[in-house]
Amino acid sequence: MLSVEQLIQEALSLPSASRAFLAEKLVESLEFDIDETIQTLWTTEAKQRREQIRSGTIEPIPGEEGLAEVRRLLEQLTYLNQ
Repeated sequence: MLSVEQLIQEALSLPSASRAFLAEKLVESLEFDIDETIQTLWTTEAKQRREQIRSGTIEPIPGEEGLAEVRRLLEQLTYLNQ
């Protein structure tokens, strides 16, 4: 049996289409490891947020703006923990 490092080297030597297919299959294999309780909670949360956006209860923000805010908050936490 190949080691993980050997497998990685073998996979990286494949043509692009084969690497993409392999990556897709690996991701699919992980989907079965999802905790159903957590998946249900995330689905419920997503549906609630979708309804809030549709009803106008909340205003969505662009992804880049949201990520910038997350980065700012993480920087603050890092500063506070020093």
